[in-house]
Amino acid sequence: MEKQTPDFKNLSTAAQKAVLRSQCDEETGALIYAFMAKREKNAQNSTMLKRMSSDEKVHAAYWQSISGQEGKPDRWKLLRLKLLTLILGYTFVLKRLSADETAAITVYERLKAEIPEAATAQADEMRHEKELINMLDEERLQYVGSMVLGLNDALVELTGTIAGLSFALQNTRVVALSAIITGVSATLSMAASNYLAQKADGNPNALKSSVYTGVAYLITVALLVLPYLFLPNTLWAVALVIMILIVVLVIMGFNYYVSVAKSVPFRKRFVEMLSISMGVMVIAFLIGLLAKTLLGVNI
Repeated sequence: MEKQTPDFKNLSTAAQKAVLRSQCDEETGALIYAFMAKREKNAQNSTMLKRMSSDEKVHAAYWQSISGQEGKPDRWKLLRLKLLTLILGYTFVLKRLSADETAAITVYERLKAEIPEAATAQADEMRHEKELINMLDEERLQYVGSMVLGLNDALVELTGTIAGLSFALQNTRVVALSAIITGVSATLSMAASNYLAQKADGNPNALKSSVYTGVAYLITVALLVLPYLFLPNTLWAVALVIMILIVVLVIMGFNYYVSVAKSVPFRKRFVEMLSISMGVMVIAFLIGLLAKTLLGVNI
């Protein structure tokens, strides 16, 4: 069936902008899907991504036939998505692209009055969205529970420990030394405990699960200790404030990642984890201050 190509000059200004934007989005989508397909080890997922890349190219070619202009992808968006794929995994990026597909459906709905063929593109985008959701099966998401265990335990335990030490010792270097020793020891203990627990439950991937837990714990420890390593000895209070900000950002970032990748509510999980961490930290403040007073420690 031959497609009827409308005259670009006769379209409304809004429609012209929508066509050019859609052309750019399709070009960008084709490249990012192709990039993911090359990296994807699962043959079925890789094949689907290649087909979706091909579909995006077809869409881009159609919009180009209307605009009469050579389409160029959004290089900054492409670079950003590639980096996110490498850092956060393809599931997170695909979920974000799925949101873009939903936005594209809305654009095509408005365009149908002036460009009837937009209905076909709309149907393709709706199919893409369903396929994106159905194909997600990334290994790292199978171990989100292990990452949450390491991250949450490190935040709760180390935040309280560092806060207490800050008030008791009031010296950034001494606090950092104590936190590093405690953090590394706790990392090994947590990873070993998780391994034994998973092994007892008959999990064949117990070792990998414990590695995810340990890595999440260790990264969190490193982030929390950083302010105490770079600030002068006397600025322990400033280091404490910066650490609190890091805690909030870590909790926010991790919960945003999980909420997007696993389609779960963000706010409830964020508030819950933040409340626990801050609650433990306040208690540790009081314990550190009380211990310093009662023991007469003055460093």
